[in-house]
Amino acid sequence: MDAIPRTDSLIDYPSDFPIKVMGPTHIDFESTIQEVVLGFDPTFHKGKMEARPSGKGNYTGLTVTVLATSREQLDALYTALTAHPMVKIVL
Repeated sequence: MDAIPRTDSLIDYPSDFPIKVMGPTHIDFESTIQEVVLGFDPTFHKGKMEARPSGKGNYTGLTVTVLATSREQLDALYTALTAHPMVKIVL
């Protein structure tokens, strides 16, 4: 399967773009992820974040909706989130 060229995109910029982030349940998880996202989207606020605990409560899933302005911005945000020690999965 051929890769999509970097100049082609299925996203119209700027637009709201949801990202799912999962990590172990921790009192600072939401605020930590909010801080990371703010580095890439200065318009981000807690109202753009939805949290859901896992069935047993060991993990927390967050849906953060960012204002995507470019593919480079999204790539950099995904890289920062996946590299963070509190994060297990980013979708």
